[in-house]
Amino acid sequence: MKIITIFLLFIITVEAKNYNQNKKTIAFIKMMETQYNYKPSYLQKLFSDVTVQKTPLKIFSIKKSKPTVTEKKNYPIHGAWDRYVKYKVTEKRIDQGKYFLQKYNSVFKKVEKEYGVPAQYIAAIIGIESVYGGNVGKYPVFDTLATLAFEENRRSKFFTKELTKFIRLSYKQKFNPKKVKGSYAGAIGLGQFMPSSYEGYGVDFNNDGKVSLQHPHDAIASIANYLKENGWKKGEEIATRVSYEGKRFKKLKTGYNTKYHRKELSGIKPKQGRWEYFDKVRLIKLSKKSYDELWYAAKNFYVITRYNHSAYYAMAVHQLAQKLHKNR
Repeated sequence: MKIITIFLLFIITVEAKNYNQNKKTIAFIKMMETQYNYKPSYLQKLFSDVTVQKTPLKIFSIKKSKPTVTEKKNYPIHGAWDRYVKYKVTEKRIDQGKYFLQKYNSVFKKVEKEYGVPAQYIAAIIGIESVYGGNVGKYPVFDTLATLAFEENRRSKFFTKELTKFIRLSYKQKFNPKKVKGSYAGAIGLGQFMPSSYEGYGVDFNNDGKVSLQHPHDAIASIANYLKENGWKKGEEIATRVSYEGKRFKKLKTGYNTKYHRKELSGIKPKQGRWEYFDKVRLIKLSKKSYDELWYAAKNFYVITRYNHSAYYAMAVHQLAQKLHKNR
């Protein structure tokens, strides 16, 4: 009885749809025919049976509401970093990262030499994005992008462009677009690249004639290429923790978009002594339960935020990378 109930729920929640009668789809097919010379019959076949992805649609359809008084009470801003890093930088993930670095050691050495990005930072990104390939996503990428392109949501224009890129990518790389799984936003592979990033930064590092971000060799090199093309400087510092007076830092604006000359930051200095970085720095604040951690962040830290526009994300990558480097 339980199995029947689950099966019925599955039928109810999964909706197959023929998008060929949708006005947006008709316009999309015409655009693909005009601009890229695609046969309408090929695209119509793809869009004739799309499983509407309700979870992604819900995520992008509903604007985030302001937290209620109860939510503010139960989840105060203090301790936000504690909660975030608890799930991103774990002993298990460190052990998995050490194994991943060891398994693909020769690839990492070649990539480091060619792109100038340290192996531990590439591995840290893969660890946080996909648990070293263990969780590349469960959503069908084509159906997800089609749902988000043609159903009403706040980012439909963005997903229409990504759908275009994905279809063209599947043709170029000779894979079935209906067979690829990814994230709820349509991100693909060990590094969770969106199709536009896949196209722009993907590298065929194993020289098999195609870029496959599900393949560790290509994924490792593609992440390094992404960071390098976004401004990574070989050998430069990333971040260091600094001291300040008090337990909560409110004196100056923090975040990766605001830069300071260090001489402007009186009373703030590195905890580990001399820090060999002399360009402008960002101040990154990590809100912990009892106090704020404050960090200097260099240009390379900012580059990591181009991968994911979150200071907490970039700091998690940095701290995981440091632990991998220490244990390597």
